[in-house]
Amino acid sequence: MTPGIHLLHKPVGPTSFSLVQQFKAAHPDAPRVCHGGTLDPFASGLLLLLIEPATKLFDYLHDIPKIYEGTVRWGIETDNGDPHGKIIYQGDSSALTSQQLDDALQTFIGWHEQIPHATSAKRIDGERAYLKAHRGETVAMPASKVYLHEAHWISHDLPNESRLRLCVRGGYYIRALARDLGKLLNCGAHLSELHRTAIGPWNDPSLNQSLELRGRDILPWLPARILTDQEVGELRQGRDIPIGDLLAPDWPMPANFPDPQTLIRGFHLDKFSILLAPHDSRLRLLTRFRGGL
Repeated sequence: MTPGIHLLHKPVGPTSFSLVQQFKAAHPDAPRVCHGGTLDPFASGLLLLLIEPATKLFDYLHDIPKIYEGTVRWGIETDNGDPHGKIIYQGDSSALTSQQLDDALQTFIGWHEQIPHATSAKRIDGERAYLKAHRGETVAMPASKVYLHEAHWISHDLPNESRLRLCVRGGYYIRALARDLGKLLNCGAHLSELHRTAIGPWNDPSLNQSLELRGRDILPWLPARILTDQEVGELRQGRDIPIGDLLAPDWPMPANFPDPQTLIRGFHLDKFSILLAPHDSRLRLLTRFRGGL
């Protein structure tokens, strides 16, 4: 695999980290590799693998839209919000109607405070919460401000389960949404299935296939700037350059989705070489990708 972003399909079962470890074992000469966002073992779908200088892109993938489809199981709440958790509550879902579910779901649209499960990948005191929980420690999870852009029910098999499709900003916990829906409806619920179908413009490839991204296909929601040799030299010396002529993004964000950071892709010799940040009506070097992407 070459440096850049690789789109992989994660099946149900393995952890996201285990796929990174498999890659490292198969490519011992590629020292830097990470994934671009965790999927729980019970979940499947698109996983981003960031290789070599692309690992520096991790923080810039958080604020973009992610599309999921999932199944909410009514009448049972588990301690971790997924089908492998311990049952902690059983309620009566026999009276649920599709209209009730529509009304309940709409209350979660937009910005809200959300408390993830203690078995989430959220960091607490510098460590993943699930590591503390698996050691038996009591984990007090703080609320996080999260964003649900849109959501709708795909189908219902009441009173047992319902299929859901939603678009969220990074950091949203869908297991927590299922739990909170169950509490709101006084019946209990957990997320029994989850599939990530897309991250930004990138779709889940089929099983055992991967897709490599480079150049204008990387961070395509940001505007671009073509850099001259002289401008690259100025930036490497820590000097700002004029904003100049900017090219429009290659992929538009969904309407009314919160804008990510205002950054600009810098291209040199047809490669994505530098990430730029506006500063006092000029452009400043934020991150350099050695060798280009």
